[in-house]
Amino acid sequence: MQNFIQKIENTDWNSVAEAMHQNGYATIPNVFSNSQCEELKAAYNAPYAYRKTVHMERHRFGLGQYKYFTYPLPELIQEIRTRIYPKLAPIANAWFKALNIDRTFPLQHEELLKECHDNGQKLATVLILKYGKGGFNTLHQDLYGDVYFPIQMVLFLSEPDIDYTGGEFVLTQQVPRAQSKAIVLKPKKGDLLIFTTNFKPEKGTKGYYRTIMKHGVSELHSGERVTLGIIFHDAIS
Repeated sequence: MQNFIQKIENTDWNSVAEAMHQNGYATIPNVFSNSQCEELKAAYNAPYAYRKTVHMERHRFGLGQYKYFTYPLPELIQEIRTRIYPKLAPIANAWFKALNIDRTFPLQHEELLKECHDNGQKLATVLILKYGKGGFNTLHQDLYGDVYFPIQMVLFLSEPDIDYTGGEFVLTQQVPRAQSKAIVLKPKKGDLLIFTTNFKPEKGTKGYYRTIMKHGVSELHSGERVTLGIIFHDAIS
């Protein structure tokens, strides 16, 4: 736990903010050790850790399986949300200010959760996702209710080209009056990918406008891919 905390505190968050402003995503490498990743992967079959299991093909979301954690969250996951949210809230507030959206996010995560709970959003949204050969995830956004935080994260628990092939992380950027742009990313085991939940501001000739973004996973060719999705807002009950 101490290594993770030190890594977060030593991260150049100004550089992360700049990457988010420019691209809508940023990667922090080697946030978690191999043993921490394996510990989280091993917990996939824990009987009482989750509130819901989703088989993606049943809902035409893709091919694979994911599980939503229930409260209380495991200590490590709780620490991730609590410590990283204050680093991201100023980015979110800068985005909304640029877009003239009348919304200011609190600087502490527990205050955002209180807003969620007051709106009837009381279900944990942190999830662990597993894909096998042929698995994929269609392009989507993770909103879950009227109260949402516009930035989320994925922690990669498997090593590309060793544990699996294919299965790249895909972002699409929808530019007004133009074709969509695809961004393909391949983070390594232990890396943390931060990205926009639904849009980012883009500067045009007449000020800022919204660029809509979605994310998904390309088809796996072999092996098994496991990730941890960190969403900061809760889901409606």
